[in-house]
Amino acid sequence: MHFRWLIYWTFLVTSCSGQFSKSQLLGNSFGVPGQDAIFDYVVVGGVAVVEAGGFYEIDNGNGSVIPALAPLQHVGSLPNDTQPLIDWGFVTVPQAGADGRRMHYARGKTLGGFSARNYLAYHQGTVGSYQQWAERFADDSYLFDNFLPFFQRSATLTTSNLEKRYPANGTVDVETTAFNNSIGGPLQISWANWANPIGSWGQIALATAGIPPINSFNSGKLFGSTWVSQTLNPTNQHRSSSQTSYLNEAISTTSIVVYTQTLANKILFDANKTATGVSVQTAGLLYTLHACREHPYPHLPGVGQNLWDQIYYGISFRVNVETSSRLSNDPIYAAQAAENYTTNQTGPLTAVGAFIGFEKLPASYRQNLTASALERLDTAFPDDWPEIEYLIESAFDGYKTNYTAADPNDGYQYATISAALVAPLSRGNITISSSNPTDPPVLNPNWLTDLTDIEVAILAFKRAREIWGYMKGTTIGEEYFPGTAAVSTDEEILSFTRKALVTLWYAAGICKMGKREDPMAVLDGQGRVYGVEGLRVADASAFPLLPPGHPQATVYALAEKIADEIVRGG
Repeated sequence: MHFRWLIYWTFLVTSCSGQFSKSQLLGNSFGVPGQDAIFDYVVVGGVAVVEAGGFYEIDNGNGSVIPALAPLQHVGSLPNDTQPLIDWGFVTVPQAGADGRRMHYARGKTLGGFSARNYLAYHQGTVGSYQQWAERFADDSYLFDNFLPFFQRSATLTTSNLEKRYPANGTVDVETTAFNNSIGGPLQISWANWANPIGSWGQIALATAGIPPINSFNSGKLFGSTWVSQTLNPTNQHRSSSQTSYLNEAISTTSIVVYTQTLANKILFDANKTATGVSVQTAGLLYTLHACREHPYPHLPGVGQNLWDQIYYGISFRVNVETSSRLSNDPIYAAQAAENYTTNQTGPLTAVGAFIGFEKLPASYRQNLTASALERLDTAFPDDWPEIEYLIESAFDGYKTNYTAADPNDGYQYATISAALVAPLSRGNITISSSNPTDPPVLNPNWLTDLTDIEVAILAFKRAREIWGYMKGTTIGEEYFPGTAAVSTDEEILSFTRKALVTLWYAAGICKMGKREDPMAVLDGQGRVYGVEGLRVADASAFPLLPPGHPQATVYALAEKIADEIVRGG
């Protein structure tokens, strides 16, 4: 029997009866608040917080469904850029590396968690990153070739629709060996029917800069550039999330029971330190959900520590190609885009992002790093681990404080090249502010505080500016944001970066896997919490490290792997 419950940031349970027959009534799949219940497994998504939301399709309308609207879903850095029905409203402590700002950290308070709110990018890390993962606790099952079957188990790949994808020069070269469609994984992976035109220009510019096109980022290699595959339903061009894939399948084929709008107060343990259930509350009603098999903390000092995250910041130009600016500036165009999306699943609303590339800083830049920075980077990361990701974005981001209000709306079209640090050495932490689960955590990502990160960030900005220089055929005028007159020296670049940086929302590693003798390890290689029985963690907090790039493919694979261990009695 294979469990498919990769329902991140959700609260799900399955019946102790052990039967998984198809529910005859929709209401059978949802728990009744206030009533104690007993189940085989109780799954609580996240660490220190649990999903307390509902269905994002209801609570956020089409905003979380239509790909092009993803950046507008309250993910900016301003503390008030939040939507309480789908977001926890978390705000960091003042960040020394970000000009002392207190910054909104968007998370998914909804079924599907952040898979309902991210920018849909789906790819694997590098072979070397998984080898380093395996070496952290001498477990070869995390080597790339051994981990690959769990990636394959989660997803089904559909190549781009050549009849609908436009413009034609946005052709996707596909590497299919990372997928096995015969398994029928519920998560849908594909490409948008709209290739943002700035992406094709970005492809040429990146190649000119020495970052050539490659088939995909799903073969354990990231050096190069490509149209990244996405969690996208190829038929209707809707977001494919863990809710629309795994949860919807489970609701239709098993006796799973879902508790929405439910907050976990605490995990319950018996005298033998075995997790037995969860105390929860729904709209003020307190009750208990007991687990008769297993639950997915004695004091472990590593809990909340080792926070890995990635930052990004960008440079913008006015351009002479079609970008999302036109959706803001031209009501007739926006109306036509809506019609195209709803009637034949084409046009700019099908697409989020444009084109991305990865590299280690080239030698001409690398020579400007200090000896200390070079040593730390070479020691911390394997040879195939890139340091910078370049995101060719079909939008104006500005300081990324509120994406909805970012575009100048002056009749021009804008594009951005953002640089992301994907080999960060700064580490943060999360702690609790009280014993009350309704109080927000103390969130300290500690971005851009490591001296090596600072050196790399300055050079990455210069490199992004160089790449813009290879796009003269599409730019209008001089650099619009931040502008060379305002930002030129290293000191000015660093000051700008601190003001402009935001997270890529990839907090990971705060309940890291590791060897038992590692005092900061929280979990073993099967996600089991040290010091207790019947308790596992199966999300990005379990990562011992954050693989380069966008991690959701690895999250799905890890959850598949841990589910497999549970099913096999591991």
